[in-house]
Amino acid sequence: MTGPHSGETTVHPVVFEVIRSRLLAITEEMRIALQSVSGSPTVTEASDFFTGLFLADGSFASMGFQVSFQAPVVGNLIRAVYARPTLEPRDGDMFCGNDPFVGALHQNDIQLAGPIYADGKIFAWAGVEAHVTDIGGMDFASWSPNARDARQEGLRIPCVRLVEGGRMREDILEMILTATRLPAQLNLDFRAFVATINVARERVADLVTRYGASTLSAVMTRMIDVSQQRVEERLLELPDGEFRAVDFLEHDGEANRLYKVDLRMIKRGAGLTFDFSGSSPQAPGFINATRSGLEGGVTGALLPMLAYDIPWNQGVLQTATIIAPDGLICTAQFPAPVGAATVETIWVVSNVCSQALNRLLSCAPKYRERAQAVSDGTMATFNLGGRNQYGEPFGLHLMDPLAGGYAAFAGKDGYEAGGPINSPAPAIADVERNELAAPLFYLYRRLARDTGGAGRYRGGVSAEVALTLAGIEGADALIMTHGAEVPNACGLFGGHPGATVIQKWASGAAKTGVCFGEPKWIQFGPKPGLQKMRIGDVFAASWQGGGGWGDPLDRDPVAVHRDCRSNLVSRQAAADIYGVIVNDTELDAAGTRALRASLRAERIRDRSVRANCPPDATTIGEIGPALRLIRVGAETYVVSRSGATLARGSTRWRAGAIRAQFAPSRMLRLHEGLEMSSFYCPVSGELLAVDVHEKGAIPPDDIILELASVGSMAPALST
Repeated sequence: MTGPHSGETTVHPVVFEVIRSRLLAITEEMRIALQSVSGSPTVTEASDFFTGLFLADGSFASMGFQVSFQAPVVGNLIRAVYARPTLEPRDGDMFCGNDPFVGALHQNDIQLAGPIYADGKIFAWAGVEAHVTDIGGMDFASWSPNARDARQEGLRIPCVRLVEGGRMREDILEMILTATRLPAQLNLDFRAFVATINVARERVADLVTRYGASTLSAVMTRMIDVSQQRVEERLLELPDGEFRAVDFLEHDGEANRLYKVDLRMIKRGAGLTFDFSGSSPQAPGFINATRSGLEGGVTGALLPMLAYDIPWNQGVLQTATIIAPDGLICTAQFPAPVGAATVETIWVVSNVCSQALNRLLSCAPKYRERAQAVSDGTMATFNLGGRNQYGEPFGLHLMDPLAGGYAAFAGKDGYEAGGPINSPAPAIADVERNELAAPLFYLYRRLARDTGGAGRYRGGVSAEVALTLAGIEGADALIMTHGAEVPNACGLFGGHPGATVIQKWASGAAKTGVCFGEPKWIQFGPKPGLQKMRIGDVFAASWQGGGGWGDPLDRDPVAVHRDCRSNLVSRQAAADIYGVIVNDTELDAAGTRALRASLRAERIRDRSVRANCPPDATTIGEIGPALRLIRVGAETYVVSRSGATLARGSTRWRAGAIRAQFAPSRMLRLHEGLEMSSFYCPVSGELLAVDVHEKGAIPPDDIILELASVGSMAPALST
């Protein structure tokens, strides 16, 4: 194939931009094809999928705005094809896989990749990955809380040639379909995957005809190089240091054990190192992730947090190194069960990476306004399956939990029901769409009061739902989550975490009028598992809100009053947490001033402590909204806004603050192995941090800056 630019070794900037934009448009056309053909609401409504174009070696060059967890893992399938001599690819072939120990996130994520040829050789690949509702296993939806072995969790497809020379291998497809409880839906999903790859091949072939394969290869390679260069330039503008983050998940499906994902993120120069060596060993239950999942979790935070305005491709990931020995909760080894990886360990990996990256951003004047707390720290799961009123098999993976609260930013509130960071364009199905797809009925779907993390800027509140059956006598409901006893949506710099998940069940309540009085609820823990749902039973849930930013007592009372009028914050929470008194519809300004003064005074143990900031100090940096780095001669100090010296010679400021126990509330439940600590300024009582940690442990210092790198940024700061 030849074209006017064929064979160019350097690409004109205009040609580069034209081809780059066209490649991004192709990934969007792939999305349209997938959603147009698929029969799964998870794909058509909730966009739980990935489409992208890859270099010949499996490096991804472009992707759509879909689930960022999935960005690097189709490349693992491509590399698996090359690693198997019996799978030598040919023009027109497509390869399928879903094995987490080869490269998928979990068994429900089906991957399909097809080589793109020019002049008789592969120069690119097209790839798609999507969550399918059921791929077999012990329980409906292939999430099996009782699984103790990956072989119990559903069909694992390591890497097979599903399409050969342009023709579907119907025998292999039939074998796959026999494993699922929803063969018609899965069959349509596979046809959608094939259509998606075909669209990419046709559009790329048009570009090859016009520009030549070598030009396209050069453009895709340069796209990756440019993204890497831009991220490296950004990293050089950020201070060096170590940034710690720890998050937990409870209950492994077998017992309510506590597991830790421990991250030491080290930033030096133009590179990042993500070290997970301190994380818990792999679990006997289904919450584990493989190394592919770990890579996906890091990617899920790295792309939106650090490369928010940079094209998403392999170049962003090439700035990061991941360290983690085998056998951890995030690097589980076969045959560990991993069926719930995406909504358990991978999600928590993304949480800790988000925490660490935003702590880094908050220390740089240029990027401080971009910093944010943790959004929607869990993906609670509700699957409903059985036979509908027509006797046909049905299955629904409810994606409504994506409507958790988005985090507060350094200068504004989070978005109500804004969803997680790992899905840049989150979507949930209309109520009517879900009621059409499955025999269920919504009693309500609405915003859940008091779920957003309190702070100077409030985290977004989550949604909540109540569901019951409609038109059938019974169905199987698979219910599970983490974050019912762990506040994963952590706040930053004094912001409170978002609410923990609430899941509850009322037998027969819909028959007796759930809307007319409070039914007798059974409070579920994190992993109730498979439940037999009968007509009249009601399942209700609210999810984690976004983490808050800064001390809640610094929030504008007018904003708290507005939240109360909007039913986002209760008057009780306004008084207890924000120190704001709202009487009926009016704000009590005088009462608010007195209450806030009282609450601040309660935080201070020793009233004799006074400001002791050294005189003649020069401000050389800031840590969040309330702490300054100052320098006097050759010595560096951390001081609060009120002038209290908290650290000298390092940024380990917690030792100089007041530490007190943070009491859980109705909206914040804690696992028996956890506790929370608050850290206050000893002079003003300003809340500086809220930490979730293991019971009896000392919370780690989370920002340890290399002071020389901070000093080099001094010209950008006020004195």
